[in-house]
Amino acid sequence: MFLANADVRKVASLARLAMSEAEIETARTQLSGIFDLIAEMQAVDTQGIIPMSHAQDLSQRLREDKVTETNQRELFQSLAPQYKGSPQVEAGLYLVPQVIE
Repeated sequence: MFLANADVRKVASLARLAMSEAEIETARTQLSGIFDLIAEMQAVDTQGIIPMSHAQDLSQRLREDKVTETNQRELFQSLAPQYKGSPQVEAGLYLVPQVIE
């Protein structure tokens, strides 16, 4: 894909980048190379190829789903910040000050 220096200047302006003429030329060359690589990759026939999430066909080992910790909910709720002498907990939920009206 052909990019002109004016195209790079416009992108640099949109990105709020100050670039010298030498930097614009370098960026134009690099961006053209990137766009050429993208065009080359898009030209590859991928019809009939199943998409993969990983280059190797691997599966994750999973551990058995079982409880390994004891329930400490009451302990944690008893440690809730105190306000006017009582923890800020109601019906098993932590109460927090309203921040949005």
